[in-house]
Amino acid sequence: MILSACALDSSSSKQSAVPEKKVNTPAKDTGVKEFKATNLSALPEKAKTRKDLFIAGISAPGGVFLPYFYENGWDGNATDPIFAPLVNLDKEGKPVGILADKWDVSSDQLTYTFHLRKGLTFSDGSPLTADDVAFTLTLLHDPAYEGYQDISLAAIKGGKEYKEGKAKTIEGIKVKDKQTIEITTTEVNAKALLLLGGQVLSKAYYGKDYEYGKLDYLKDLYSKPLGAGPYKFIKYVPGQEIRYEANEHYYAGKPKTKNLIFKVIDTSTSLQLFETGELDYASFSADDDTVGQLQSLGFANVRVGPVNDFGLIYVNNSRPQFKDKEVRQALIYGLDRQKIVDVKFKSYGEVANIPVSKVSWAYNDKGINKYEFNPGKAKELLDQAGWKEGKDGIREKDGKPFVIHYLTRTAEDPIIPIAKENYEDIGIKFEPEIMDFNALVAKLNKKDYDFASVSTSQILDPSDPVEEFATNNPNNAAGYSNPKVDELIKKGLNTLDIEKRKEIYHELYKELNEDPPVILVHYRQSARAISGQIQGLIPDNYTGIGASLPNISIKK
Repeated sequence: MILSACALDSSSSKQSAVPEKKVNTPAKDTGVKEFKATNLSALPEKAKTRKDLFIAGISAPGGVFLPYFYENGWDGNATDPIFAPLVNLDKEGKPVGILADKWDVSSDQLTYTFHLRKGLTFSDGSPLTADDVAFTLTLLHDPAYEGYQDISLAAIKGGKEYKEGKAKTIEGIKVKDKQTIEITTTEVNAKALLLLGGQVLSKAYYGKDYEYGKLDYLKDLYSKPLGAGPYKFIKYVPGQEIRYEANEHYYAGKPKTKNLIFKVIDTSTSLQLFETGELDYASFSADDDTVGQLQSLGFANVRVGPVNDFGLIYVNNSRPQFKDKEVRQALIYGLDRQKIVDVKFKSYGEVANIPVSKVSWAYNDKGINKYEFNPGKAKELLDQAGWKEGKDGIREKDGKPFVIHYLTRTAEDPIIPIAKENYEDIGIKFEPEIMDFNALVAKLNKKDYDFASVSTSQILDPSDPVEEFATNNPNNAAGYSNPKVDELIKKGLNTLDIEKRKEIYHELYKELNEDPPVILVHYRQSARAISGQIQGLIPDNYTGIGASLPNISIKK
């Protein structure tokens, strides 16, 4: 699970969807409210002076601007304008061709043939061909690759042998001609289409110094990205901005707005920056005050609706105090999650009880234990697990006190005071540690934490937020292991039948509910504000603002 990038509402991983004829349209957004701008004359002067520049906020990029290699979801946002995939999702979650004009899937659903558009080039004018697609997929199979994309899920024929050094090429990848690539897999996988049809890397640029088993050379190119997206990278000023310019070689034509800036912001000041015209677009956690303030500006188009993600607290299952499921259950019973949601979102949020968003077609919480706040039950479970209260009221086991160190990005996090009070009431000491986003990510990757506050990336497929809980998943930051969960995760991917997938995920949610790897906290709504002079920007729950970028224009 890559940590989310909220301000842009743009996904940080492109790894879901199923072949075109098998796609089930996810549930439509419910409860979406739109408020149109009423007074464009109220536009701030800073915004009025921008005639060919669009500015959006980004929170904490880490500077790794290369798909498949970044660890920070904000870097995923930063790469999206630069790199185009073969296939993406439309606003309803259906696959749509980007660099691929079309694709075919064999009758056994194991072979995918992508037909690239004619005349494709990267932003430097060099040709983009099926060889670049083959290089990208080969790179992801390199034994030195340790990024977020688990390409093994696609089960490309011969991929395992290549990774293990038993073959010099990947048998299942066949370049038929410059515009056609055929990829044969060994297992049916509901996410194969976008796993195989992800963002394309230039073989001439990124493969120039490639040697099997050695990928460190790519680090020199993290800050010098080259792609085939609607915008090309110009420069990154750490802590300030990422600057882009329209790509005249983009397959769909040069974007309407020449310049794009992702301005690095502190989310606590994003509303002020939008008010003063320093941002053309911003996304906020919705609450009455924020929505009311945005409406009162007059110059903003505002859209309020559910977000395709959820918030949670990572629990480090590999640490002794969290190994027993009874302890993890107690930690959920003992935390007043409804109070956290009320404080943070007022009427714009709900307590989350299953690891998928409410807009997903897989959402089904029937038969799920909602772990309503129950300190008595929490104490009972802790007693059963052998954690007994000491003289100072703090529980102990094997001579060690029960202390939880909680990582979070802000001292204003409402979980801090609520958890501190709740957990001390049941005999657990709760100690928050405030750190910046990238430091938090680093600790998660090293499993150097007890609790950590995170939210998911946008959920493109119900497998996305749960597959990391598979025992052998390299991104299993929670250190969780459950053979039944492993089996259900695999089953959920190994069929394209949407009704069967719904049943499998419902069973999986029940198992994760009984043996929880993490503490689910909230579903939220966002308030997306767009300056009234911006036209063509239509944020959605699958690509955020990414799909709109080529179409944005500024009303003169």
